[in-house]
Amino acid sequence: MDKPEKGNPADVQMSDPGKKSGKQPVTACLICAAFFGALGSSFIYGYNLSVVNAPALYIKAFYNKTWTERYGQPIAAETTTLLWSITVSIFAIGGLLGALCVPIIIKVLGRKGTLLLNNIFAIIAALLLSLGETAKSFEMLIIGRLIIGVDSGIALSALPMYLGEITPRHIRGSIGQFNSILICLGVFTGQVLGLPELLGQESRWIHLFSFLAVPAVLQLCVLPFLPESPRYLLMERRDEAAAEKAFQRFLGKKDVSQELEEVHAEARAQDNLQAASVLQLLKSPAVRWQLITIIVVMACYQLCGLNAIWYYTNGILSEAGFASNIIPYITLSTGAIETLAAIISGLVIERIGRKPLLIFGFAAMAFFFSLLTVFLNIQDTVSWMPYLSYVCILAVIASFCSGPGGIPFVLTGELFEQSYRPAAFMIAGTVNWLSNFAVGLLFPFIQEKLQTFAFLVFVVVCIVGSIYLYIVLPETKNKTFIDISQSFAKINKIPVPTPGHEMELVLNITPDSNGKVQDVVKMESSF
Repeated sequence: MDKPEKGNPADVQMSDPGKKSGKQPVTACLICAAFFGALGSSFIYGYNLSVVNAPALYIKAFYNKTWTERYGQPIAAETTTLLWSITVSIFAIGGLLGALCVPIIIKVLGRKGTLLLNNIFAIIAALLLSLGETAKSFEMLIIGRLIIGVDSGIALSALPMYLGEITPRHIRGSIGQFNSILICLGVFTGQVLGLPELLGQESRWIHLFSFLAVPAVLQLCVLPFLPESPRYLLMERRDEAAAEKAFQRFLGKKDVSQELEEVHAEARAQDNLQAASVLQLLKSPAVRWQLITIIVVMACYQLCGLNAIWYYTNGILSEAGFASNIIPYITLSTGAIETLAAIISGLVIERIGRKPLLIFGFAAMAFFFSLLTVFLNIQDTVSWMPYLSYVCILAVIASFCSGPGGIPFVLTGELFEQSYRPAAFMIAGTVNWLSNFAVGLLFPFIQEKLQTFAFLVFVVVCIVGSIYLYIVLPETKNKTFIDISQSFAKINKIPVPTPGHEMELVLNITPDSNGKVQDVVKMESSF
């Protein structure tokens, strides 16, 4: 057989697309962007999930004292409960508002700019929450919780979008898991700082909220010196020079022509390079099942029962005979297990894949929730049964963080091309926060009616989620965004690109500086 001539497109098609990309080292610039991006975003969200637990009694006492000084009579028990419920639940309302704002802010400021702006919300919230007691205003605490909710709502959309667009495809899942790891680390940090020996005292509880400013300031000190998303710069800002420099810094190499051409190919494959509206996303048949998948995954993320598991933890430990003063130290194991499982997931996600980890996580949660239901119903008959119940709780937490705790955010960035991504994250964030609010509102009533059988509701959610993912979700690891979109072409009932159309994406006909037409061959890139 004659050897193909140099430059023949067939040579490109026959080359191994992953061979070169797999050897690329992870640069310090990329790690810094992932870590400090998540530190000022996901970490703050995780921290706020746990930080209000330790000072709850002190905050209620502050509400009572302030009410008495202001109105001359003690606060009614029902009013205290109402104010405390608002303080806790308004965080989710703020998150929803933040998620709704993301497409607008992203369009104006970009991915990195949105993350930087978001730090202002964190710092303002830290000031309101930490100065509320001094100002004798419980309203400041409530408004502070609302604002930090807005911060979290923006962060959980902007950060995964940024990480997904700056990362080579062969490590996109691992870098994306920085979001989940820092959420878990934030939860664990809130538990540790809330211990009585640290800030969980009546004279120190306001400093738990002052700490919110620390990760925000650290991000403000580092992120301005890191590049913006090169995909955003090239496809939305049309600034190829800036995109090239961003690619060079993130990838640690000078020649990034392959990466630039891959983004150009994606741009040519899209009908509209302008960011699509939510209505356009909902109407588009080309992304119908991607959208349904994200809605299902995000709903399962909140409705799978992890938030409800905390309701039983202290009671089970008390039943096991542990003294109430050491239970806070034992429950630190939950935060430690969360963080460890998230780290392990980040290390194995590129080998195992997104789909197996998600299905395993939800299926394992269903299994351990079923065991926990059995153990809770017979724990009064056997003295050592509460220990098994607590092991089940730890297993549920580990199962959640092995996949369902972080991969939904990675998938939201992967399943949609550039123009649809902001609107997709807004819808995913809306589903996320509405589901979060629904669990907080409805679970007490479910638990009151079903008692220890309440977890069977979450068993059903986890099983349904696993079955849906097994049937519908394609594997996305090490695939380009175009490849992922084409994976849904059949189920969306749209034509799969013909070989001729694919060749149009491979060969970009452009005029050279002399006005002559030249062939630019698209090489497979790492993005």
